[in-house]
Amino acid sequence: MSKIYLIPVSVFLIFQVTFLATYIAAVLQGHVVPTIPYISDAATYSPESCVFGQMMDIGSALLGITIYIRYRQILQLFEHHPDLGTNMLRYNRIAVWFGVVSCLGISIVGNFQETNVRVVHYIGAFFCFGFGTLYFWMQALISYMVYPIAGTKRNAHIRLGMSVCCTILFIMLAVTGLLSHIYFKGQNPRKWYPSDGGWYFHVISSVSEWVVATVFSFYILTFTDEFRDIDLEHPPLRLISYSLTLQ
Repeated sequence: MSKIYLIPVSVFLIFQVTFLATYIAAVLQGHVVPTIPYISDAATYSPESCVFGQMMDIGSALLGITIYIRYRQILQLFEHHPDLGTNMLRYNRIAVWFGVVSCLGISIVGNFQETNVRVVHYIGAFFCFGFGTLYFWMQALISYMVYPIAGTKRNAHIRLGMSVCCTILFIMLAVTGLLSHIYFKGQNPRKWYPSDGGWYFHVISSVSEWVVATVFSFYILTFTDEFRDIDLEHPPLRLISYSLTLQ
């Protein structure tokens, strides 16, 4: 399989198009007000929630494939350049688990709407953004470790900067989101108006979520150049024959 670089491009497009399309559909249906709702608020009611959940499942699967390819890429680099050090292997293993948990979080967010299963939805969001940010930090560190054998210092700097942004935005999202719900006195948080209380905290939290989701997508897009040098072969199959013992 060639053109592996199209996988992170597909992840980027799926997430960004889904977020925007879901928002537009929710506004047109009157399910949310257009003043910067949470991404998950725009995907709470059907038919938006159905499309959102399906696309998030597809996106999380492709993201998982991207994470696995990156994991195997680092393993291959170590096999050809063992002088990179065994620490890199340990970081690579930790990173892939962070990435897998983040993918699980994306799927949970897409399938467990906030209005139906609030606790599970919040756990999924924590997995997605929290472990996703940890994955980005690990990949930024690995990017510096493999340079100049693979990648560029520019990409390493960009990933480090994005990791810092994601950390700050995740904290802002969590803190202001909690405060906004404490001060909220309205009837429907999907239709949050300035008179409902906690408005400014809500706006900061919502903007933080949209920006951090966008940064997440662009971070995955940074793997495109490095994946141009990768070909993926079909996995080998091993047939195990069983002998039947007659009694």
